[in-house]
Amino acid sequence: MESSLATLVAKHLPGVRGIASLRRFSGGASQETWSFDALTEGEALPLVLRRRPAGLASGAETMALRLETEAALLGLVAGAGVPVPEVRCVLDPADALGSGYVMTRLEGETIPRRILRDATFDAVRPHLARQCGAILARIHAIGGSAGLQPTDPVLADLPLAPAEVQLELYRGLYDGYDQPHPVFELAFRWLADRAEESPRTSLVHGDFRNGNLMVDAGGVAGVLDWELAHRGDPMEDLGWICVNSWRFGEIDRPVGGFGDRSELFAGYEEAGGEAVDPERVRFWEALGTLKWGIMCLMMYAIFQSGADRSVERAAIGRRASETEIDLLGLIAG
Repeated sequence: MESSLATLVAKHLPGVRGIASLRRFSGGASQETWSFDALTEGEALPLVLRRRPAGLASGAETMALRLETEAALLGLVAGAGVPVPEVRCVLDPADALGSGYVMTRLEGETIPRRILRDATFDAVRPHLARQCGAILARIHAIGGSAGLQPTDPVLADLPLAPAEVQLELYRGLYDGYDQPHPVFELAFRWLADRAEESPRTSLVHGDFRNGNLMVDAGGVAGVLDWELAHRGDPMEDLGWICVNSWRFGEIDRPVGGFGDRSELFAGYEEAGGEAVDPERVRFWEALGTLKWGIMCLMMYAIFQSGADRSVERAAIGRRASETEIDLLGLIAG
C-alpha cells in the first residue's frame, strides 16, 4: 500500500517525492485511517488517508456515507467557516487503494479524558460549549430551510433522516436482537408520542460530540467523523452532544462533560442559529440515548457471536444498562 499511496500523493501534490511515518490509527470498523507525512524539498506535509479497501463489506456501511460524498461535504462545510481538515485529493479506482480521500492532519487532542482533565486545556475548557454552539449554527445554516429538497448536489446526496425514520430504523435493529429491555420499550413509546415533523430541515453532522472534536490551546480546532451526516432536524446535534455517555464521567456538565446547555444554546443563537426549544433538544437527547443503548446491544452481540472477542466490545455492550438509567431521568424530566 505504501508504494501506491506515495504515487497517489506525488500525482496530486506538486513537489512531493515520497512519504514517511505511515501508521494506522486504531479503530474504524467500516474504514481505515492512516497517518503519514508527504516529503518535499522543504517541510514534510502532515496528512491523513481515510479509506475503505476494495471488497471490504460491513454492516456499518448501510449507515455511513460514501467516502467520496464525505470528502465533498468537507469542502462544502469548510466554505461555511466550519473548522475541518482540508481535503487534498480523492482516490480513484486506478489508484488501487479502494475508495477514500487524503486530507491534512490537524494538530490537537481528541481523547475526551485528556480534554476534560489535563491542565493543558484548563483555559479553553470553559469556552468549549459556547464554541460548539457557534460551530453547529454554521453547520445548520448550510441548506437550512423549511423545505425538504436541497439544491446543492452534495446535500442532495445525503439521506433524509427525521425522527420518525430513525425511530423505525432503531426499532428494527432492537427487535432483531431479541433482548427485551422494558426501559427501551418505554422510551420508544415516549418518543413516538412526541415525534413531530421539524419546522426546519438542515445539514446535520450526526455524531457531533466530545471525542469527535479536535481541541487545541485555542479551543475547537476541527470537527471530525462526518460519516453519519444527513439532512434532518438541526436540534438533533444539540441533543446528541448532551447525551450522558459523551460526558465521560463529568455528569454535571451536560455538554460533552465541559459545559452547560445554556452556554451551548447561547453560542448557537449568537451565531445565527434558530431560537432553541429546550424540549425539542430534550427529545433528541432521549432519542440519542436510546440509539446509543441499542448500539451497545450491537457491540455485545458481536462479542457474543465470537466475531470479535475483545474486552472493549464486551465492556461497551454492558453499558446498555447505563443508558436505561439515563432514559428514565430524561423521560421523568
